Amino acid sequence: MKVILLENIKRIGSIGEIIDVKRGFARNFLIANKKALYASRENINQVEKIKTQLSKKDNEKKQEAKKIAEKINQKKFIVKKLATENKELYGSVKPTEISKIIKEKEKLDITPSMIQPIKEIKSIGNFKVKVSLHSEIEAEIHIAVESAETIQ
Repeated sequence: MKVILLENIKRIGSIGEIIDVKRGFARNFLIANKKALYASRENINQVEKIKTQLSKKDNEKKQEAKKIAEKINQKKFIVKKLATENKELYGSVKPTEISKIIKEKEKLDITPSMIQPIKEIKSIGNFKVKVSLHSEIEAEIHIAVESAETIQ
């Protein structure tokens, strides 16, 4: 299915580009989240007219993402979780938990979908986590997992 992108999307394309994607991805994600339109003649003409506005909006988002990246890049956040004697966690540290901690400490709205742990956090220790703020801007934060208490 051919669609026209309304914003820059990492590994997919840039504003105004007409791309061919699977029908489900187009309907359920791109069009549902207003990131693309069906590639009809009217839509193509409409996007050509508003392309400069879309680029301006994208640049504003990019500047905002840069500011957020400067605030949180290389910062360390501490998570306390229940752990076993051999330092394994009961469960794991999820992106939703990390986003809540960032919101509490830094007062920044970062959605769990922006947070990408390099590997799953299932034990006590220090971990690097990537935060994708924009299609071109990423920040890296450190998560220190500490034991809240041990259970025998």
